[in-house]
Amino acid sequence: MKKFFIVSAVALVSTFTVAPSANASTNLAQSLCEYVSADDKKRLRSFLKSNNLKIRSVFDGVQCNGQNLLEFASSQNAIKTGSLMINKLPKSKVADTIASITSAELAEKANKRVNG
Repeated sequence: MKKFFIVSAVALVSTFTVAPSANASTNLAQSLCEYVSADDKKRLRSFLKSNNLKIRSVFDGVQCNGQNLLEFASSQNAIKTGSLMINKLPKSKVADTIASITSAELAEKANKRVNG
């Protein structure tokens, strides 16, 4: 009987859980783009940690000026944040993005990451 009440309470609480609003995800993307644009690696890492996120999980969903985060970092010449992303993303994602990296330094780091 006790288990029934616990299960019922958990089910009741889970039905009223509210999904994050679209505004929250817009603010999240905007903040990420600002930190990458400013090449502020420390604030980017702190923001991701405080929101319990990983670059791997947000990389596909965030675009800055129509570019993914790594392409945007390259176009803004954000070497520190671009290097962080290259190190944290899977090799396959880095390999898919190499062609669009315009910064010579980031392209070199990406090639090194992919090819060993």
